[in-house]
Amino acid sequence: MNLKDKNVIVTGAASGIGRELVLQLVDKGASVAALDLNVNELEVTKSMAKDQKKVTIHKVDVSNDEDLTKFYGEFSDTYPDADCLINNAGIIQPFINVGDLDMNVVEKVMNVNFYGPLKLTKLFLPDLLKRDEANITNVSSMGGFFPFPGQTVYGSSKAALKILSEGMYSELLDTNVNVMLALPGAIETNITKNSNVESKVSNEDSKMKMTSASDAAKQIIDGIEKKKFKIYVGTDSKIMNLMYKFNDKKAIGFINKKMKEMNN
Repeated sequence: MNLKDKNVIVTGAASGIGRELVLQLVDKGASVAALDLNVNELEVTKSMAKDQKKVTIHKVDVSNDEDLTKFYGEFSDTYPDADCLINNAGIIQPFINVGDLDMNVVEKVMNVNFYGPLKLTKLFLPDLLKRDEANITNVSSMGGFFPFPGQTVYGSSKAALKILSEGMYSELLDTNVNVMLALPGAIETNITKNSNVESKVSNEDSKMKMTSASDAAKQIIDGIEKKKFKIYVGTDSKIMNLMYKFNDKKAIGFINKKMKEMNN
Protein backbone atom coordinates (compact mmCIF):
# COMPACT_ATOMS: atom_id res chain seq x y z
CA MET A 1 0.00 0.00 0.00
CA ASN A 2 1.43 3.36 -1.02
CA LEU A 3 0.77 5.72 1.91
CA LYS A 4 1.47 8.93 0.01
CA ASP A 5 -1.68 11.12 -0.05
CA LYS A 6 -3.58 8.54 2.01
CA ASN A 7 -5.82 9.55 4.94
CA VAL A 8 -4.91 7.60 8.07
CA ILE A 9 -6.54 7.40 11.52
CA VAL A 10 -4.22 6.68 14.46
CA THR A 11 -5.52 6.12 18.01
CA GLY A 12 -3.31 6.58 21.06
CA ALA A 13 -1.40 9.26 19.16
CA ALA A 14 -0.27 11.40 22.11
CA SER A 15 2.81 9.36 22.93
CA GLY A 16 4.84 6.22 22.30
CA ILE A 17 4.16 4.15 19.20
CA GLY A 18 1.13 6.26 18.31
CA ARG A 19 3.13 9.48 18.21
CA GLU A 20 5.85 7.86 16.13
CA LEU A 21 3.26 6.46 13.73
CA VAL A 22 1.86 9.94 13.15
CA LEU A 23 5.29 11.48 12.54
CA GLN A 24 6.48 8.73 10.22
CA LEU A 25 3.21 8.60 8.29
CA VAL A 26 3.45 12.35 7.63
CA ASP A 27 7.01 11.77 6.40
CA LYS A 28 5.51 9.27 3.95
CA GLY A 29 3.16 11.94 2.63
CA ALA A 30 0.01 10.79 4.44
CA SER A 31 -2.53 12.98 6.22
CA VAL A 32 -3.28 11.81 9.75
CA ALA A 33 -6.21 12.15 12.15
CA ALA A 34 -4.53 11.77 15.55
CA LEU A 35 -6.76 10.56 18.40
CA ASP A 36 -6.14 10.54 22.14
CA LEU A 37 -7.58 11.74 25.45
CA ASN A 38 -4.50 13.88 26.19
CA VAL A 39 -4.98 16.97 24.03
CA ASN A 40 -1.83 18.70 25.33
CA GLU A 41 0.35 15.80 24.20
CA LEU A 42 -1.57 15.58 20.92
CA GLU A 43 -0.55 19.19 20.34
CA VAL A 44 3.06 18.19 20.97
CA THR A 45 2.73 15.34 18.47
CA LYS A 46 1.40 17.75 15.86
CA SER A 47 4.14 20.29 16.57
CA MET A 48 6.77 17.60 15.93
CA ALA A 49 5.43 16.74 12.47
CA LYS A 50 7.44 18.05 9.51
CA ASP A 51 4.19 19.17 7.88
CA GLN A 52 1.75 20.16 10.62
CA LYS A 53 -0.98 20.86 8.08
CA LYS A 54 -1.20 17.11 7.49
CA VAL A 55 -2.22 16.42 11.11
CA THR A 56 -5.59 17.02 12.75
CA ILE A 57 -6.02 16.29 16.44
CA HIS A 58 -9.15 14.87 18.07
CA LYS A 59 -9.88 14.37 21.76
CA VAL A 60 -11.40 10.89 21.80
CA ASP A 61 -11.90 8.30 24.51
CA VAL A 62 -12.06 5.09 22.47
CA SER A 63 -14.04 3.44 25.28
CA ASN A 64 -16.81 6.05 24.95
CA ASP A 65 -19.49 5.45 22.30
CA GLU A 66 -20.46 9.14 22.08
CA ASP A 67 -16.82 10.14 21.47
CA LEU A 68 -16.48 7.58 18.69
CA THR A 69 -19.68 8.69 16.95
CA LYS A 70 -18.68 12.35 17.29
CA PHE A 71 -15.25 11.63 15.82
CA TYR A 72 -16.75 9.81 12.85
CA GLY A 73 -18.68 12.97 12.06
CA GLU A 74 -15.61 15.17 12.52
CA PHE A 75 -13.56 12.97 10.24
CA SER A 76 -16.23 12.90 7.55
CA ASP A 77 -16.43 16.71 7.65
CA THR A 78 -12.64 17.12 7.37
CA TYR A 79 -11.45 14.30 5.11
CA PRO A 80 -12.90 13.14 1.78
CA ASP A 81 -12.33 9.50 2.66
CA ALA A 82 -10.57 7.07 5.01
CA ASP A 83 -7.81 4.84 3.65
CA CYS A 84 -6.28 3.33 6.77
CA LEU A 85 -7.31 2.78 10.39
CA ILE A 86 -4.62 2.00 12.95
CA ASN A 87 -6.09 0.88 16.28
CA ASN A 88 -3.06 1.53 18.49
CA ALA A 89 -4.54 2.89 21.74
CA GLY A 90 -4.21 0.57 24.72
CA ILE A 91 -3.86 0.44 28.49
CA ILE A 92 -2.51 -2.16 30.89
CA GLN A 93 -4.02 -3.30 34.18
CA PRO A 94 -2.55 -2.96 37.69
CA PHE A 95 0.07 -5.66 38.29
CA ILE A 96 -2.19 -7.91 40.34
CA ASN A 97 -3.79 -11.31 39.87
CA VAL A 98 -7.30 -11.80 38.48
CA GLY A 99 -8.79 -12.69 41.86
CA ASP A 100 -7.82 -9.29 43.27
CA LEU A 101 -8.74 -7.21 40.22
CA ASP A 102 -11.75 -4.89 40.48
CA MET A 103 -14.39 -5.53 37.82
CA ASN A 104 -14.49 -1.83 36.94
CA VAL A 105 -10.84 -2.11 35.94
CA VAL A 106 -11.57 -5.26 33.94
CA GLU A 107 -14.31 -3.49 32.01
CA LYS A 108 -12.13 -0.42 31.37
CA VAL A 109 -9.28 -2.52 29.98
CA MET A 110 -11.64 -4.48 27.72
CA ASN A 111 -13.41 -1.32 26.54
CA VAL A 112 -10.19 0.46 25.57
CA ASN A 113 -8.24 -2.50 24.19
CA PHE A 114 -10.98 -4.51 22.48
CA TYR A 115 -14.37 -2.82 22.18
CA GLY A 116 -12.86 0.51 21.12
CA PRO A 117 -11.02 -0.97 18.12
CA LEU A 118 -14.03 -3.14 17.26
CA LYS A 119 -16.43 -0.19 17.29
CA LEU A 120 -14.11 2.11 15.32
CA THR A 121 -13.63 -0.64 12.76
CA LYS A 122 -17.38 -1.12 12.38
CA LEU A 123 -17.84 2.64 11.96
CA PHE A 124 -15.24 3.00 9.21
CA LEU A 125 -15.38 -0.38 7.45
CA PRO A 126 -18.13 0.63 4.97
CA ASP A 127 -16.00 3.62 3.91
CA LEU A 128 -12.79 1.59 3.70
CA LEU A 129 -14.50 -0.96 1.44
CA LYS A 130 -15.18 1.81 -1.09
CA ARG A 131 -11.49 2.60 -1.57
CA ASP A 132 -9.29 1.02 -4.26
CA GLU A 133 -7.00 -0.16 -1.47
CA ALA A 134 -7.37 0.18 2.27
CA ASN A 135 -5.94 -1.12 5.52
CA ILE A 136 -6.98 -1.88 9.07
CA THR A 137 -4.09 -2.41 11.48
CA ASN A 138 -4.70 -3.60 15.02
CA VAL A 139 -1.87 -3.26 17.53
CA SER A 140 -2.23 -6.21 19.90
CA SER A 141 0.66 -7.35 22.10
CA MET A 142 3.02 -10.18 22.91
CA GLY A 143 0.68 -10.52 25.90
CA GLY A 144 -2.07 -11.36 23.44
CA PHE A 145 -0.54 -14.73 22.57
CA PHE A 146 1.55 -15.41 25.69
CA PRO A 147 0.34 -15.19 29.33
CA PHE A 148 2.10 -12.81 31.73
CA PRO A 149 1.33 -13.16 35.47
CA GLY A 150 -0.34 -10.07 36.87
CA GLN A 151 -1.49 -8.96 33.40
CA THR A 152 -4.02 -11.68 32.62
CA VAL A 153 -6.97 -9.41 31.81
CA TYR A 154 -4.76 -7.11 29.73
CA GLY A 155 -3.56 -10.19 27.84
CA SER A 156 -7.14 -11.39 27.43
CA SER A 157 -8.16 -8.07 25.87
CA LYS A 158 -5.22 -8.21 23.47
CA ALA A 159 -5.92 -11.87 22.68
CA ALA A 160 -9.48 -10.90 21.78
CA LEU A 161 -8.09 -8.20 19.48
CA LYS A 162 -5.75 -10.77 17.95
CA ILE A 163 -8.60 -13.16 17.10
CA LEU A 164 -10.75 -10.27 15.86
CA SER A 165 -7.94 -9.26 13.49
CA GLU A 166 -7.36 -12.79 12.23
CA GLY A 167 -11.07 -13.34 11.71
CA MET A 168 -11.52 -10.07 9.86
CA TYR A 169 -8.49 -10.82 7.69
CA SER A 170 -10.27 -14.02 6.66
CA GLU A 171 -13.61 -12.29 6.10
CA LEU A 172 -12.05 -9.50 4.00
CA LEU A 173 -9.58 -11.68 2.12
CA ASP A 174 -11.32 -11.18 -1.22
CA THR A 175 -11.84 -7.43 -0.78
CA ASN A 176 -9.66 -4.35 -1.17
CA VAL A 177 -9.14 -4.08 2.63
CA ASN A 178 -6.03 -5.71 4.07
CA VAL A 179 -6.10 -6.43 7.81
CA MET A 180 -2.77 -6.52 9.63
CA LEU A 181 -2.08 -7.66 13.17
CA ALA A 182 0.93 -6.21 15.02
CA LEU A 183 2.22 -8.02 18.11
CA PRO A 184 4.77 -5.82 19.88
CA GLY A 185 6.94 -7.08 22.71
CA ALA A 186 8.44 -4.74 25.32
CA ILE A 187 8.44 -1.21 23.87
CA GLU A 188 9.98 1.94 25.38
CA THR A 189 6.74 3.85 26.01
CA ASN A 190 4.81 5.49 28.87
CA ILE A 191 2.02 2.91 28.85
CA THR A 192 2.40 2.22 32.60
CA LYS A 193 2.09 5.93 33.46
CA ASN A 194 -0.66 6.54 30.93
CA SER A 195 -2.63 3.61 32.35
CA ASN A 196 -2.35 5.05 35.89
CA VAL A 197 -0.62 1.86 36.96
CA GLU A 198 2.21 1.55 39.45
CA SER A 199 5.13 -0.73 38.69
CA LYS A 200 8.16 -1.69 40.77
CA VAL A 201 10.22 -1.84 37.58
CA SER A 202 10.85 1.21 35.39
CA ASN A 203 11.98 1.13 31.78
CA GLU A 204 15.41 2.22 32.95
CA ASP A 205 15.66 -0.51 35.58
CA SER A 206 14.29 -3.32 33.43
CA LYS A 207 16.71 -6.09 32.54
CA MET A 208 14.69 -6.77 29.39
CA LYS A 209 15.91 -5.24 26.13
CA MET A 210 13.17 -3.00 24.78
CA THR A 211 12.37 -1.91 21.24
CA SER A 212 12.19 1.85 20.72
CA ALA A 213 8.80 3.34 19.87
CA SER A 214 10.34 4.76 16.69
CA ASP A 215 11.55 1.35 15.51
CA ALA A 216 8.23 -0.27 16.43
CA ALA A 217 6.32 2.32 14.38
CA LYS A 218 8.67 1.83 11.44
CA GLN A 219 8.06 -1.94 11.49
CA ILE A 220 4.30 -1.42 11.60
CA ILE A 221 4.35 1.04 8.69
CA ASP A 222 6.61 -1.27 6.68
CA GLY A 223 4.08 -4.04 7.29
CA ILE A 224 1.21 -1.88 6.07
CA GLU A 225 3.12 -0.93 2.92
CA LYS A 226 3.94 -4.58 2.19
CA LYS A 227 0.37 -5.72 2.97
CA LYS A 228 1.55 -8.11 5.67
CA PHE A 229 -0.93 -10.20 7.65
CA LYS A 230 0.94 -10.48 10.95
CA ILE A 231 4.14 -8.98 12.33
CA TYR A 232 5.99 -9.68 15.57
CA VAL A 233 7.57 -6.41 16.70
CA GLY A 234 10.78 -6.82 18.68
CA THR A 235 13.18 -9.69 19.19
CA ASP A 236 11.44 -10.67 22.44
CA SER A 237 8.08 -11.06 20.68
CA LYS A 238 9.63 -13.23 17.97
CA ILE A 239 11.49 -15.43 20.49
CA MET A 240 8.52 -15.87 22.84
CA ASN A 241 6.29 -16.80 19.90
CA LEU A 242 8.69 -19.63 19.01
CA MET A 243 9.16 -20.72 22.63
CA TYR A 244 5.41 -20.81 23.28
CA LYS A 245 4.75 -22.86 20.16
CA PHE A 246 7.55 -25.30 20.99
CA ASN A 247 6.77 -25.85 24.69
CA ASP A 248 4.08 -23.62 26.20
CA LYS A 249 4.42 -24.97 29.76
CA LYS A 250 8.17 -24.42 29.83
CA ALA A 251 7.81 -20.97 28.29
CA ILE A 252 5.33 -19.91 30.99
CA GLY A 253 7.72 -21.10 33.70
CA PHE A 254 10.55 -19.18 32.03
CA ILE A 255 8.70 -15.86 31.92
CA ASN A 256 7.44 -16.26 35.50
CA LYS A 257 11.03 -16.67 36.67
CA LYS A 258 12.21 -13.67 34.65
CA MET A 259 9.47 -11.43 36.01
CA LYS A 260 10.27 -12.42 39.60
CA GLU A 261 13.92 -11.54 38.96
CA MET A 262 12.90 -8.13 37.57
CA ASN A 263 10.89 -7.37 40.70
CA ASN A 264 13.70 -8.34 43.09
